[in-house]
Amino acid sequence: MAELKTLSVKKRTAFGKGANRRLRAEALVPGVYYTADGQNIPVQMPELPLVKMYEQVGRTNVFQLELEDENGAKTLHPVFVWDAQYSPVKSTFTHIDFLGVDLDKEIQVKVQVEYAGTPKGVKVGGKMETYRDEVVLAAKPADMPRKLVLDVTGMEIGQTIRVSTMPLPEGVRPVYKSDYTMVSVFMEGAEAAAE
Repeated sequence: MAELKTLSVKKRTAFGKGANRRLRAEALVPGVYYTADGQNIPVQMPELPLVKMYEQVGRTNVFQLELEDENGAKTLHPVFVWDAQYSPVKSTFTHIDFLGVDLDKEIQVKVQVEYAGTPKGVKVGGKMETYRDEVVLAAKPADMPRKLVLDVTGMEIGQTIRVSTMPLPEGVRPVYKSDYTMVSVFMEGAEAAAE
């Protein structure tokens, strides 16, 4: 497993809208760290390191939160971004929530899906239809992909990729109740006749 990136945060001691406004005026972002064992720890961090970390890990990759308490003692905690709120005017973070995880226990995360390439079937007159742009995956935190890229170049007319048949990285599995279709290639006239 690769070494996890680290974001430094401090415990937050002032609360409420006024306190949060003062933090944001100092380019600090308020947040909450929800520990794996159910505690809620209010935190604050400088905006620029947070933005850089978020660009690298998004909402699906685990990283280390270096938490500094009131006495200056620092501890490391594996987390991922659970929720992020933005200013609609400035497109800056206004609040962020981190969820603590156990690196040895499986988690479930919604992951973006990208479709790469042009199917063979489209090149001979077919049409490609995508049905989902995200999927819930289960994996240990360090194995969770940032996004899924489905290569559709080999798909012929009449072929479908279902959630159960998606190629996934080792240690990652899809979570679903019914085996839904992700993408299919068909002849437009044939589909219309079938309806």
